[in-house]
Formats: sequence, structure tokens, C-alpha cells
Amino acid sequence: MVRTMSLLRALISTARMVRHTPRLAAGLPPDDAVLLDAPEGPLAPALLSAALGEYEDAAKLLATTREGGEWESRDRYVMKLAVFASRRDGWLTDWLRAAPGDPDALVVGAELAVRRAWESPARAELLRDAGPLIDAAADGDPRDPVPWRIALDHARGTHAPHSHFEELWAQVVRRSAHHYGCHVSALLFLSAQWYGSHRECLDFAEGAARRALPASLVRTLPARAAFQQLLDCAPSPVQADRIDRAADLAIDLSGRYRAGDPWPAEARNLLAYVLVRRGRWAEALDQFRMIGPYATSFPWTRLSEDPLREFLETRDEVRLQVASGMPLCHRPGR
Repeated sequence: MVRTMSLLRALISTARMVRHTPRLAAGLPPDDAVLLDAPEGPLAPALLSAALGEYEDAAKLLATTREGGEWESRDRYVMKLAVFASRRDGWLTDWLRAAPGDPDALVVGAELAVRRAWESPARAELLRDAGPLIDAAADGDPRDPVPWRIALDHARGTHAPHSHFEELWAQVVRRSAHHYGCHVSALLFLSAQWYGSHRECLDFAEGAARRALPASLVRTLPARAAFQQLLDCAPSPVQADRIDRAADLAIDLSGRYRAGDPWPAEARNLLAYVLVRRGRWAEALDQFRMIGPYATSFPWTRLSEDPLREFLETRDEVRLQVASGMPLCHRPGR
């Protein structure tokens, strides 16, 4: 009898999936329309010019962010330009040669040096060599918090003590107290994976989120801290409650941006994963709709060497899970 009931439940669940999964695709771009790490509007021309060996568009873009104090955009553009330069750096070499004191060229050069060091077996030696480049970038424009975000990444790789981290963090706060990129780098330093603990990491993230403005991506930091804990171990009931509160906060933040907006795409990708791990399937499906075509390498590279496939397969799994929980037939009045 028990076996018969189990089989019946499995058949009903399958029938639900067959019936409902196709219509749950509404609002989701088809697989071949999903892009991985698509460049945001202003960045695309700069990357195209860099591909042609020209740096002028990148120089204009970063100068605009610096002059306008657009530090969040500046940080994101610097990272994307450095990623491109890690494969093709002739344009950056020409830029640094033509304008060796340009604060915009210096900050991209510092980011590239630290990025290459992290990816090299000779990490410690290369990170030591990168130190003067970070100092030069910080001196280029004393208002700019981005070199201090790079310095936090550098400190993590050089096994700097907490006292040095606190000195760097004071420099960050002096320049931009709610800078998202700097908070992410600080969160990594304080994580159990590096020099802190899950509790310390989540405490820091929750405090920062409380102080942040309603539309600030800093409000997604607790979800980012929760992500690392979910990767490392099964949470206790108390930890699970904090993770759910972190997800709720990130859902609220996501709702403040339009669907398909590339700016919060990474935060939404992260949130979708956290919701999946918590079995909150319908809410995860909502986030995949909000993501639209903008898949991001993080967090999916932490799970697979093929982040786009991981994104698409997880999206499919979420649709199946939601469909399997829907009524098989609609009955009026019930």
C-alpha cells in the first residue's frame, strides 16, 4: 500500500510538471537569449575600442566617473576593463606609456596586477610587486575609493593582519562609507574561507545593510554572506532564520529596480541561488524573471566550470519544482 501511494504521488507530481512547466516559462528569456556578463551600455564601446587596440574610449569613460564621483560605476568598469586586459593588454600598455600619471590608467593597471597575481602560482611574489602600483593608483586621486577596494583584495592575498585590514577600512569609509565593491572585498576578508568566521561575516553584512540607503546594493550583503555559509555547511535553525531574513532583504532591494536591469543582475543571480538552497522555489522563479537575460559568472562559477549552463539548468529546475507543487486541475470554488 505504501509503495502504491508513493508511486501515485510520483505520477501526480510528474503530471503537474508536464501540465504547468511550459506556461511557467512566461517572462523568462529563451536559453539562447541569455547572456553571461554582458557589458553595460557605457562600457560596451570602451571594450570594443580596446579590442581594436585603442584606449581613448576607456579613458573618457573612467574620467567621467571620476569627475562625477560615480564610484560604484567606476569600480565596476575598472574590474571589467581589467578582465579584458588580462587577455589583451596592448591598449592598456599604450595608455600607461602615453599617460603614466593618469589616475584612470593607474587604477586599471593596479586591478590587473592584483587579478593576475591571484591567478598565478607565484601569487605571493606578484602581490608584493603589485603593492607600489596600488599606492600609485591611490595617490592618483585621493577621493577615489576604488584603489582601496583593490588594496583590500591585495591584503587578503598577502595574509595581512586584522589591524592592517582595519587601517584600510578606515580609508575606505573616509572616502565612501557605503561603497558596495569595498564592502564585498571586506566581506571576503572577514569570511570563514579567509580570516574570519561565518558569524563575523554575517554580523558585518547585517550592520552594513542596516546603515545603507533603501536602493543600495549593500543591502544584499547579508545574502552574500549567507551564500558562503550555504556552500560550506548546512545551517543550524538559528542560522537558517538569519539566511531567510537576508534573502527577504535582498528581495526588497531587487524589487526597487526594474526587471531586466543589468545593474542589480549579479545581486539577483546570487539571491536566486540562496532562495533555491532554502527551497523557496516560487520566489526563486520570480528572481529569474527579474534577471531576464543577464546571467553573471558569480555565483555560478563557484558551482561549475560552465556558469552559463549552471544558470540555465538551475532555472529549469526551479520551473519544475514550482510546477510540481501546483494543483493538477483547477476546480472552481476551491
